[in-house]
Amino acid sequence: MKQPLGVILAGGQATRMGGGDKCLLPLGGQPLLAHVVDRLAPQVGAVALNANGDAARFDAFGLPVVADTIPDFAGPLAGVLAGLDWAADQGADAIVTVAADTPFFPCDLVPRLMLAAEGQAHPLVLAATKGDAATRSKSRSGLIRHPTFGLWPVALRDDLRAALQDGLKKVVLWTDPHGGREAQFPSDPMDPFFNINTPEDLAQAEGMI
Repeated sequence: MKQPLGVILAGGQATRMGGGDKCLLPLGGQPLLAHVVDRLAPQVGAVALNANGDAARFDAFGLPVVADTIPDFAGPLAGVLAGLDWAADQGADAIVTVAADTPFFPCDLVPRLMLAAEGQAHPLVLAATKGDAATRSKSRSGLIRHPTFGLWPVALRDDLRAALQDGLKKVVLWTDPHGGREAQFPSDPMDPFFNINTPEDLAQAEGMI
């Protein structure tokens, strides 16, 4: 498999942070998005940002910005599709997605996802950890899946587009029927997929920085 491209998912509405662009909030003296770019860029061939609205507000980052093509905030899978369409234009076989509000994700995210995909006709893998599954999607294996962190094949983009146009929003309802796998990451001493949803989370992240 060729080196995948990276797509940062920032197309959400950030309602628990009062709306606006959560990824532009300051963390450790720089925008949250800068931390995410710094972690992802060394692991992939190129990086794009999935965001909706005026792309000019992200000019300082020098990234291509790809908007959802499915209307009405169809969820993270709409961002995945936008990333897959961009990657297809670049001649890539796959993308790895990360969430724009998760600054501490693993520095070996991409190689571990690719390792888990070995032998798959179409590489489709979600990151997973052990832990409290009260508010997250739990798989058959008992692991907690992190659906915004995954390896996605360009070859299935039209299948995904059709599913989204039919109203699908839940990630695992698409990945499971396509033989999606899981790559397990350690969650000690901290959850690497800790994401910033509230002002309290942002304060906690400052302490973690």
